[in-house]
Amino acid sequence: MKKTFSALTILLSLLISPLSLSAQQMDPRELAIRKLLQSTIMINQMYVDTVNIDRQVEDAITGMLTKLDPHSQYTNAADTKKLNEPLKGNFEGIGVQFNMLDDTLVVIQTIAKGPSEKAGIIAGDRIVAVNDTAIAGVKMSRENIMSRLRGPKNSEVNLGIVRRGIKDTLTFTVKRDKIPVTSLDAAYMVEPGIGLIRFSNFAANTHTEVVEAIKSLRKKGMRDLIIDLQGNGGGYLGAAADLASELLDKGLMVVYTRGRGGVNLGEYRSRGGGLFTKGRIVVLVDEYSASASEILAGAIQDHDRGTIVGRRTFGKGLVQRPIELEDGSMIRLTTARYYTPSGRCIQKPYQKGDAKTYARDVIDRYNRGELTNADSIHFPDSLKYQTLRLGRTVYGGGGIMPDIFVPLDTTRYTKLYRELSARSYIVNANLHFMDANREQLARKYKKFDTFRTDFQIPEDVIDQMLDEALRKDSLKAKDDKELQKTRADVALIMKALVARDLWDMTEYFQIIYANDPVVKQALTILRKEESD
Repeated sequence: MKKTFSALTILLSLLISPLSLSAQQMDPRELAIRKLLQSTIMINQMYVDTVNIDRQVEDAITGMLTKLDPHSQYTNAADTKKLNEPLKGNFEGIGVQFNMLDDTLVVIQTIAKGPSEKAGIIAGDRIVAVNDTAIAGVKMSRENIMSRLRGPKNSEVNLGIVRRGIKDTLTFTVKRDKIPVTSLDAAYMVEPGIGLIRFSNFAANTHTEVVEAIKSLRKKGMRDLIIDLQGNGGGYLGAAADLASELLDKGLMVVYTRGRGGVNLGEYRSRGGGLFTKGRIVVLVDEYSASASEILAGAIQDHDRGTIVGRRTFGKGLVQRPIELEDGSMIRLTTARYYTPSGRCIQKPYQKGDAKTYARDVIDRYNRGELTNADSIHFPDSLKYQTLRLGRTVYGGGGIMPDIFVPLDTTRYTKLYRELSARSYIVNANLHFMDANREQLARKYKKFDTFRTDFQIPEDVIDQMLDEALRKDSLKAKDDKELQKTRADVALIMKALVARDLWDMTEYFQIIYANDPVVKQALTILRKEESD
């Protein structure tokens, strides 16, 4: 009988067959690779039980990467798609922002000119069915619901909608389309002459969005600019370089990279013709500002282009090269380090293979007092650098140390407030309030300025939320002082959430930032410089 051999068997026979070169003569790296491949094939072919070869290979790749730096990583095809969507600038779906209220999807907003708005869906609608499959009251996961709503461009989906004031369930057919993913959170005039721009990451469309925001603010009289990078985890290096070019004079270094052996792998310089190269700049950062955020902040600081305010940034200065694999999975492999124009390495120290300690770094900073007291931060003389225009002292050692330190206010929120927020009581109270009052609020507050001045969350709304939290989870204030502080903070955040639901995130941040200590410090700097 004629025998047949699988491709794996043939490959295995080649790998274990006698070689013209002995193992001692072979390149050790090649020998190690052959050893790994041999082991994988033999386990798949000979192990007593059936094995999942795909999982084995993924575990092997993940295992190798965990022995390297904390940012080299492997993602399977599904996770790779999810991770890339916020940076690519669009995805395909129906175009709604939603939240879950009592196991039911409630539309918070429809994307302007998007598929759902064109079909007639409005804010406040409940989506209860997708293509005749019930998604309300069945405890379906958020990910499962999103996968049903998303789909290829031009494909159609039938949605069952329950609308306040209408007894019967409505049916809408929505043709899916490309939905833009924006990184711009807010752009507004804080006060005459001073604008603020906040964006959440550095994505494919970030440069365009920020440029349009600057143009709009300049038409409103903006002379000075606050750039809010707090919590911005970074993204595309190119987006950071493009934004830096709008702020720096032509030919100035933005960032450079060095690879294995300290080899210079490339540099980015401002291209000239920037939109905002003369007005004053204050950049807001914190311990979660990372990667591309640190590149932009570092370039502005090193060239004395503006003032950095806040707390030392995260310290993520490793360059990952995306390596796409045939099945759609991806390895993001660290190939270089970022350096600011003055020569500072952005990456903070780490031990290879010790991801746990690295992940605890922000907590350790807090425990050492670095987030609350500038005197707790110490830099050796070897980490001192000079800015390139004024010769000011700046510091390396990982992250960007701000010019003006603003401590983390550990007393800003009470324990009760944090518990209410963590258990979604505040968000759910807002959803119920908006569900019952959206139309009335929209009629009453045509303009945001009127809303900001006149609107307050009704006291009974907060009372009902606190009663529910006490009844369900025994959450209560330790004393009257904590209760009053919690009520004030809840009233502020709920006012901001209502503003977001009636308008957008720009209005949300105008409410939130009215008493923000970091924003206040930025305004103090710009006002003082104006009067000097």
